[in-house]
Amino acid sequence: MSNEDQKPGGSLSRRIFLRGAGVMMALPWLESVPVWGATLDEPAAPNTPPKRFVVQFMGTGISPNNWSAKGEGATMELSKSLQPLEPYKTKLNVINGLFNKPSTGVGIHPGMTGNILSGMPLTRGAVLHGGISLDQVLAAKIGQETAQPSLVLSCEQPLTGYHESNFSMAYSSHISWQSADSPVPTEVYPSLAFDSLFENNGSRRLESILDRVSGEASGLRRRISLDDRNKLDEYLTSVREVEQRAQRMRGEMGKAVTKAKDRGKPLVGMKRPDNGLPEDIREHMRLMCDIVALAIQTDKTRVATMLMCRDLSGLFYPFLGVRDSHHPASHHDNSDDYERITRYYISQLAYLAGKLQAMPEGTGTVLDSTCLLWLSNMFSGSVHDNSTLPILTVGGLGGALTTGRVLNYRDKGDDNRKVCSLYLSLMDKMGVHLDRFGDADTRLVGL
Repeated sequence: MSNEDQKPGGSLSRRIFLRGAGVMMALPWLESVPVWGATLDEPAAPNTPPKRFVVQFMGTGISPNNWSAKGEGATMELSKSLQPLEPYKTKLNVINGLFNKPSTGVGIHPGMTGNILSGMPLTRGAVLHGGISLDQVLAAKIGQETAQPSLVLSCEQPLTGYHESNFSMAYSSHISWQSADSPVPTEVYPSLAFDSLFENNGSRRLESILDRVSGEASGLRRRISLDDRNKLDEYLTSVREVEQRAQRMRGEMGKAVTKAKDRGKPLVGMKRPDNGLPEDIREHMRLMCDIVALAIQTDKTRVATMLMCRDLSGLFYPFLGVRDSHHPASHHDNSDDYERITRYYISQLAYLAGKLQAMPEGTGTVLDSTCLLWLSNMFSGSVHDNSTLPILTVGGLGGALTTGRVLNYRDKGDDNRKVCSLYLSLMDKMGVHLDRFGDADTRLVGL
């Protein structure tokens, strides 16, 4: 640890990094360390965990006949597709009836997707133009408090070209936008996302980061409480497991780069697994969720966006017994096949929630200080209906967000069911206050 990690008199600040050759590892909340985020020049602050915000997105809608919930709290009754969230009912909000008006009536797919987090009209043709997305507004406001303003990941390569509606396919492939004209580049390779998390670079990039910080880790263990030592050991074990999986995928990526060069093709133009991404998307998605969980736990970033599958997705699900790829399957969205696909994506939300719930922090868990927002760009893929959107939240933002509820806005009138009103309310609870966002200038009543 360097001086910036220590308080005067030799006590430790709660924001701790372990350093080694070409690597820096942020550590999670440690109770025996006085203050989260403190530096040498800062006074002691309350031991309050920071608030975090994570988006998971699934393209082309859900299984409408299998999407419902009623009741509240521990007695909430969840439909078949929502069953994976059963353990988190007291921390869940099912939000029905909201819509993104600028994405309605413009044609199917890209025009329904590129502004899902901005609520701004999209421009057709060669010039991209929409709006800054919710996650990037948060990153601009609170990102200076962390080493990485935001983490933007995808589990599927972006599309190129234009849709028949004359919208760019970039709108189908990106939900995070750093400006009205520019999407945030998404990281699709887990090994590169892992490297960015630990600033792993240089000639020793292929060596274990844990081996390179082992000396500092040993020194820290002697200075913290027994409970924190156990927490540190559990964290390092998690990092080791994620690192080993990422390294396996790093090898596949290296082979793919060589293969693409030999074929004279860009890597992005190759299909999985030739592009170095796992053929089994379960491995890919779990690893990306694990990387987000580590980033949030260690306060590497407080804002993350996960495009689990893009609009017009070409992902396959043989492990679910489904023959069609994602997009064709969505045209039969009330079939058993597409219900299984929907439930699978809800299980990814449940998996990430479980990872954060298992991380003690202060008097609660990391999930208690986080909002996980799950949504899709339409409700029904068979009729391309986005007059209402499927939206879930998990986590309470440190008590700022009441949970365990089913909220219905279907009959509230269009002015009172804007998804951007939800975003304004969530930003308020994150400590970011705007007069207007997207097409909304009022907060969502009842949130």
